[in-house]
Amino acid sequence: MRTFGFPDFLFILEAARWTLALSLIAFIGGATLGLVIALARTSESKTARLLSTGFIQVFQGTPLLLQLFLIFFGAPVVGFDINPWIAAGVALVLNSAAFLGEIWRGCIEAIPRGQTEAAHALNLGYASRMRDVVLPQAFRIALAPTVGYVVQIIKGTSLAAIIGFTEVTRAGQIINNATFQPLYVFTSVAAIYFAICWPLSLMAARMERKRAIAFAR
Repeated sequence: MRTFGFPDFLFILEAARWTLALSLIAFIGGATLGLVIALARTSESKTARLLSTGFIQVFQGTPLLLQLFLIFFGAPVVGFDINPWIAAGVALVLNSAAFLGEIWRGCIEAIPRGQTEAAHALNLGYASRMRDVVLPQAFRIALAPTVGYVVQIIKGTSLAAIIGFTEVTRAGQIINNATFQPLYVFTSVAAIYFAICWPLSLMAARMERKRAIAFAR
């Protein structure tokens, strides 16, 4: 057994790059699929609405940890060789898509009905209505809650440690197994997460205040 020292902290800190990389993958993939889900939820097609609603209910109604287990341990059963990177990325993308899709669905539906009716009066099709009228306005509403949800994505990456993905939490576990000083180790882990997430939380709160002031006017 050895004492927790600065090199151990640096090892945990260096693992933050993998936390950020996994968070970026989860956000980009989740945002892309989430936009499709949001558009499907607000589409004129009953089938699209039902399928997107089912997707959201499945991934919001089950724990992210369980989704990680099902993908990581279930893929080899059906013949797919999968590593922790891919398993964590797929699980976080699907989970993020469900939540972002529902957030953005609410933002789309928050646009005053008169805007949609005006687009109908101009004989704009669904794609044109969304692209030229609804989505630009919904984007401004969605900024604050989206940034806020990015914080949840970053914290959610810690669950990837369970399947052996070496991000901040897993690095902390490795150091703790070598030093047996959990107070120092996991205080350092918490401090790193806080340093990453706190500025984003402040940004989301600031955006929310600006939006509230704009609506009040």
